Amino acid sequence: MRQEDRDDPGATGSLLLEDQLCFALYAAQRAVTAAYRPLLEDLGLTYPQYLVLLVLWERGEAGVKELAGALRLDYGTVSPLLKRLEAAGLVRKERAADDERSVRVACTGRGEQLRERAVRVPGTLLTSTGLAAQEVARLREELWRLTERAAAAADRY
Repeated sequence: MRQEDRDDPGATGSLLLEDQLCFALYAAQRAVTAAYRPLLEDLGLTYPQYLVLLVLWERGEAGVKELAGALRLDYGTVSPLLKRLEAAGLVRKERAADDERSVRVACTGRGEQLRERAVRVPGTLLTSTGLAAQEVARLREELWRLTERAAAAADRY
């Protein structure tokens, strides 16, 4: 393999695992989720449940479709998450008064109290990774840009 091709693995269509962007993202996602696990276990939450609560803490309440869109998940994935959070007494679901087909979700008092404990999670995670705030901001921007481009590419196929 030429040195130029090693510097730009995409140039040759490399099938080496370590050259795959998708694998680097997959490995990073698994590592980050694993780093969150002990922090969230202290709160009695799984990572997907934490994400649902983040949306609700930010918005106050949301429709199920709105939650699914914010989390980039389908309804079939969000629905069981909500059932478990409701069974744990952290959220409540109600039919919208103006549209019986629409279900609104909001935190209960217990869910709001959990927010006070969860506020330490992001900072603790950043400290444990050793990433500076600027690095995190740059990485987040690049990942959102990649997300947009990958979504556009998927739409073309």
